[in-house]
Amino acid sequence: MNELNEDARFAGARRFAEEVGIFSEEYGLPRMAGRVLGWLLVSDPPNQSLAELSEALMASKGSVSTMTRLLIQLGMVERVSLPGLRRDYFCIKGDENEAGAQFLAKTVAMRRLSERGLELMEGKPPRLRERLERTRDLCAFLEKEVPLLVQRWERERAKGGSQAG
Repeated sequence: MNELNEDARFAGARRFAEEVGIFSEEYGLPRMAGRVLGWLLVSDPPNQSLAELSEALMASKGSVSTMTRLLIQLGMVERVSLPGLRRDYFCIKGDENEAGAQFLAKTVAMRRLSERGLELMEGKPPRLRERLERTRDLCAFLEKEVPLLVQRWERERAKGGSQAG
């Protein structure tokens, strides 16, 4: 009976990884990257080797390796080594502050690009400038608001609260 329960739990985790894969694909990431991310979000233990990821996701080691590299570059996953073990492991990067800082840096970069685009559009009709102006304005808004949201989130976490719901 334990094996059956374990198989059902494993299947549920696989389904979850697939759902995260589909969700990620909708946002421009390869589905396999999302599957890896989804698995790492629910895996026990949280550190998974390339072989463990490959087996759990029923995917080639090459595909999983490529996707873990992408997720590392995106700052979502990190490679760790565990004492006494000779292989690398992967886990969700746990530094939410760094993720917030990366998002903010990308927002600032997009605002600056929008401003450069507006310079190129100088003298053009307003209807042609509108998209860049909206993008610039949204990024400027996010630049002000994201740090405040992060501070609020940190206060909530310190109180033990959850914003889920």
